[in-house]
Order: sequence, then structure tokens, then C-alpha cells
Amino acid sequence: MALKTTHPVLGVRALNRATLDRQLLLRPASLGVTEAVEHLLGLQAQNTKPPYYALAARLEGFRPEQLSALMESRDVARIVTMRSTVHTHTARDAVALRGLVQPGAIDRELAVFVSRGGLDGVDLDRLAEIARALVAERPRTPKELREELLPQWPDADPPSLSVAARCLLPLVQVTPRGLWGRGGQVALTTTDQWFGDPADGAADLDETVLRYLGAFGPASVKDMQTWCGLTRLGEAFERLRPRLLVFQDERGTELFDLPDASRPDEDTPAPPRFLPEFDNLLLSHANRSRVMPAEHKGRTWTGNQAHRVFLLDGFLAGLWHLDEGKDRITLTVEPFAHVTRAQRAELTAEAERTLRLMTPSDIPYEIVHAE
Repeated sequence: MALKTTHPVLGVRALNRATLDRQLLLRPASLGVTEAVEHLLGLQAQNTKPPYYALAARLEGFRPEQLSALMESRDVARIVTMRSTVHTHTARDAVALRGLVQPGAIDRELAVFVSRGGLDGVDLDRLAEIARALVAERPRTPKELREELLPQWPDADPPSLSVAARCLLPLVQVTPRGLWGRGGQVALTTTDQWFGDPADGAADLDETVLRYLGAFGPASVKDMQTWCGLTRLGEAFERLRPRLLVFQDERGTELFDLPDASRPDEDTPAPPRFLPEFDNLLLSHANRSRVMPAEHKGRTWTGNQAHRVFLLDGFLAGLWHLDEGKDRITLTVEPFAHVTRAQRAELTAEAERTLRLMTPSDIPYEIVHAE
């Protein structure tokens, strides 16, 4: 009978500090915005403001105008990728990662709409061809796509037609959507139209495994599958095993990591951090105990809407709310449990840092601690 292989055990706090370090959350990083977006393999962007607050929590001296300028210059863009959700990516990753994850959650989402009958009789290849021509002519809103496609298939479910186009084609949300301080409805065109270069194809899977570990490791196979929406990634990890270090968590799950990656001591200080809704720190592992204590599970969501959260000592510890009035901005801190006087002072200092970065200098702000 073969003996079970054992590997060095990484406890919850050790995993927490390693992940925070990879996520640029132990100390503000001096990376440029493009470098940070690439290192993090994109920023969750189901709403327009989260990418800005995600970078404010991670980068030294970040200003929202920096990311907004990169979006205007088309160096970064908003596109559906991991888990079939909208992310802000560099131009290169928008093409490469979309191609890589297409067979996962994106194709599964399309299959759900097909199974519901809303696309009965629709030739999906023909739909993709027509939609591609439409958005090449000019960016189209989902409503405009539906209205143009419906005469071809009048018996189809109209919303299913635009969802199918989004799933079949790599569609970028064009500016001004997503720009800081400016509004704009969703309008779509293809990556090759928006970036001006032909697609380079899907990202290499093995390279993406290494990049994922660099941003979210140490991690298991299931962790990466949760992050990207793909399945059956075990073979890629096995190919890379000779190049990786292998640990296990306290449950015995194998965790892989880069040999030269930082794994700080579990007692390394972790200052408070204010994170936006849908931050990938909370969404990119199958086992989220490294940042989310069991007693707080489920407290970051109401229905399908995520809340803004803050970390204390590296772990999820409460929510924060922002009331952006015309004459005053109020940030309310709502802890899940009692905080000490010292912790309250640290939270106030981090809240002030966040507000100084993210709010106009001529508008006063206040910080309220809810009991």
C-alpha cells in the first residue's frame, strides 16, 4: 500500500500573509498602474468604480485619473473574462485571457440560454457573423444589438440574442463607460476593432497558471478553477509540478507555489485595507478561509449585490459605505465585531488615506464609525 505523500503545512495566517503580499495589500506598491493591472491579471469590474478603489488600496500615490487615462488611450479596457464577469484588463490580457477562458464559464453561460429555449432556431454562427459586422460599423449597445438581430430571428427571446453575441464574440465595453467621473452606457465592439491589432490568440495555459500563482498563490487546482471558471486544470499543474513548490493546507489539500515567491511570516503586520465590492481577493479561491473567517461567511452579499469590505489584521472584518453628497462625502465604517481603540485609529487613518486619493480636494469629508 502506497504511503500518502505529505508536504509542509501552511496555516491560515501563513496563507493570508502570502496572498496579501501577492495582492499588493501588505504595503502600498510602487508599481505603475499598467504593471499592477497586469500583475493582478485584471480587476473585477462589474460596477465601474471598483477597479479604481482596488488600485487605491494597493498602489502608492494612485490617482483615479491614471487608470481613466489608460482606458481612454485603450491600453486597458473592460471585457467579460474570468467567471463570465466583467474585468478591467490590459489590452494584451483582454485578448489573451478572454481566449483562454472562453471554453469555461462563458460557453456555459451561453449553453444555459440555449437550454432555456430563448435561442431556438437561431444559427449561432450566423448570429456571431451579423453581430461582428454591426459592432465593426460602430459600437452598439446591447439594446441596439437586440433590435438589429431580432428581425433575423423574430421568435427568439430578445435579451438572449444580445447575451449570445457577448458570449460568442470578445466584446469590449468602449469608453466613456468606466471613465472616472464620467457616465456612459454600455456600448460594445470587438477587441480587434478597439485595439487596432489582430488577436494574438488565447493565453498559454501553463504561463497563466504561473501568473495566477504569482498573484493569488499558494493555491490549489480548485482555487485556480474558481478564479478563472475553467475546469480540469489538474493536468496543467502536473506538467508544472517539477517547477513548483508543493505545500498543503490544514485540511490536507495540495497547494502549489512559485519557488521564488514571497511567503512572509504569519506575524507580519497587515494594515487595514478598504476594498471595493467584488474584489478578486475574495472571489479567487475555492477555500476562502485565508481571508474570510467562517463566522463572517455570507455577510458580504445581499442578494446578488456585493458590499464594500475592509480588512483588519489581514482578514475580512466589516463593511464600509460611501455617501457621496454634493457638499460632503461620508465614509461609514461598519465592523462585524468590536474593534479596539487602536484598531479604530488605524481604520480612521486608512479611511483618510483612501479619501484623500479618491475624492476632490475641495469637498470636505468625514469618517463615521458605526457601532
